Amino acid sequence: MTTSKPGKIGIENVNHPGKVEFVDAAMYEAMKHALLKTLPGTTPGLTVAEVQKRVVDHLPQALFPGGAKSGWWMKAVQLDLEAKRIIAREKVTPLRLHKA
Repeated sequence: MTTSKPGKIGIENVNHPGKVEFVDAAMYEAMKHALLKTLPGTTPGLTVAEVQKRVVDHLPQALFPGGAKSGWWMKAVQLDLEAKRIIAREKVTPLRLHKA
């Protein structure tokens, strides 16, 4: 199994342990930075919809012009950071996220 690829980063999914997908490293890092800047450090956290709205303000326009594709990237990075226990979800409806 390939463990690294040029310009790519391996991400996990909390819902599919042990599976790694490779994605664009620059897009991932930009979204990770924006997501961690947006999420509060305590409960109850923010809903996914709230995070999605707020994260766009912290994304570089060169990578996410007008917030393009930010929804997919936000979800992919969210699931990776949950798998790595960097962020956590509250088991409520609607789902709420915060830093672990």
